[in-house]
Amino acid sequence: MFDTVLVANRGEIAVRVIRTLRSLGVRSVAVFSDADADARHVREADTAVRIGPPAAAESYLSVERLLEAAARTGAQAVHPGYGFLAENAGFARACEEAGLVFIGPPADAIALMGDKIRAKETVRAAGVPVVPGSSGSGLSDAELADAAREIGVPVLLKPSAGGGGKGMRLVRDTGDLADEIAAARREARASFGDDTLLVERWIDRPRHIEIQVLADGHGNVVHLGERECSLQRRHQKIIEEAPSVLLDEATRASMGEAAVQAARSCGYRGAGTVEFIVPGSDPSQYYFMEMNTRLQVEHPVTELVTGLDLVEWQLRVAAGERLGFAQEDVRLIGHAVEARICAEDPARGFLPSGGTVLLLNEPQGDGVRTDSGLSEGTEVGSLYDPMLSKVIAHGPDRETALRRLRAALAETVTLGVQTNAGFLRRLLAHPAVVAGELDTGLVERVVDALVSTDVPEEVYEAAAAVRLEALRPSGEGWTDPFSVPSGWRLGGTPKAPAFPLRVQDPVTYSPRGTHAVTAGRVAVTLDGVRHTFHRCGDWIGRDGDAWHVRDHDPVAASLSRAAHAGADSLTAPMPGTVTVVKVAVGDEVTAGQSLLVVEAMKMEHVISAPHAGTVAELDVTPGATVAMDQVLAVIAPKEAAQ
Repeated sequence: MFDTVLVANRGEIAVRVIRTLRSLGVRSVAVFSDADADARHVREADTAVRIGPPAAAESYLSVERLLEAAARTGAQAVHPGYGFLAENAGFARACEEAGLVFIGPPADAIALMGDKIRAKETVRAAGVPVVPGSSGSGLSDAELADAAREIGVPVLLKPSAGGGGKGMRLVRDTGDLADEIAAARREARASFGDDTLLVERWIDRPRHIEIQVLADGHGNVVHLGERECSLQRRHQKIIEEAPSVLLDEATRASMGEAAVQAARSCGYRGAGTVEFIVPGSDPSQYYFMEMNTRLQVEHPVTELVTGLDLVEWQLRVAAGERLGFAQEDVRLIGHAVEARICAEDPARGFLPSGGTVLLLNEPQGDGVRTDSGLSEGTEVGSLYDPMLSKVIAHGPDRETALRRLRAALAETVTLGVQTNAGFLRRLLAHPAVVAGELDTGLVERVVDALVSTDVPEEVYEAAAAVRLEALRPSGEGWTDPFSVPSGWRLGGTPKAPAFPLRVQDPVTYSPRGTHAVTAGRVAVTLDGVRHTFHRCGDWIGRDGDAWHVRDHDPVAASLSRAAHAGADSLTAPMPGTVTVVKVAVGDEVTAGQSLLVVEAMKMEHVISAPHAGTVAELDVTPGATVAMDQVLAVIAPKEAAQ
């Protein structure tokens, strides 16, 4: 076993790897950008090395700086985690040339399976069924469009070099092909540095099922069962579970053997995942999609049902050990479900969010595990992936695991940063999810019923209670009776004070219930029902949901409206970076015309003109960093301009 391992990653996966290194008595080396100088993974490692400024290209994606950090700390091996350089064949080769062990598969296997086009050809030759689609690499836009028309819409555009849903586009109308191909290339280039695309037939209402494989350097390959990953948004997984309720033992064995053959076909070593798309109506008709040559985000559900530590086995295999078990020794015990907690706002169309973690509670124990890179004070910005943590529950059966996970999500508190925890809790209670009737389009079909933009009255009641408590005298010395917020009026009926508040739209609210305000908590009783919230600063939360309740200044708002009378201010829907500016001040625009593109956490958002008119103000340039709700441009209506 190694003495020292450098973890070439950040966030929850770095913390996760460090945990196993500590259990094995292996010294851990963390790396960090300036944005992560006080991050949890830095504090938990045995030592840490600064590798550059916040931009990933100059820090976590810099092979040179990572190798320098390994040399400075005497590391013998590098664990890449997932994301960043985890599936970069050049990085794996560079580690080998520097005398370091890359804790992952051989560079040639990464390169082969990282090219989705070559991967499909390779596994097809090994007898593994593949999804019908385009053939050949380096297809032009016209060739991609021709292939899509030949296959027949709907089709899926996919980056050849990528994964995680980045750059994937579902096209149902051939008239949209040109725009969607351009957008897919742009996202692929930004995420992977390679804009090569392929096109595949889209299977309606498919299920996404993947097989975990483990291979050593002595010719032994086993599979550890499957994971159901069909609950997705924007082609990105949000809930995963093991095993899948769809598969019977015969299909599980057949898919497992196909995954083993896929791993053998590329000379695989270490932990990897073979992903299949499966028609829900006939699970025996499964198709290979891709192989992820790394540890998966959802690996904990496999660990909980098999009892194996996959990171430990990655280390043991990389150190040259043989697998300590055969296929017949693998047993799946109970059921496990994982929920990905992401920095995104369900009420704003799941746009990325950011901020400082002010109050944090992450459940552990009693069949519940949380893998997280968070701590109170963590700054969540727009530079990196939006996933913050994962909550995983295990039970003797699926019903128990689901119930435990819903309860754990209700206990999850991340005040200061908007997350999807409450949405995931409601999703896990949806009848189709409870029944196991899943497909990759289910979330999009039911999302509106699970997200509400209405703010419950008790939220305003709790916020007003906190403000009311702040107005009360301390009780020391003389108290001016006119300063007590009792609602008393000279010669009139007592009236509760009114507070101008804002969550989304401004509201002037007068508390009408009873309250109990303590440090970190506020309880209000309305109409005989008691509601208890966590609180910190202007944030309150319960059951995984959170609200940022700010004081509203009606005078300032009125002045702002007067300044832009008849015009529309276009604001940033999320904290991020302006990547494209297509107009200048004075340009005439049409309704719906694309004006700017804001990118955050590897996601693009197009800012369009709300109506025909003229660009009256333009406050940003390409490369500018913007905050949520920051004014980007002002569009004067055509009539006003005239």
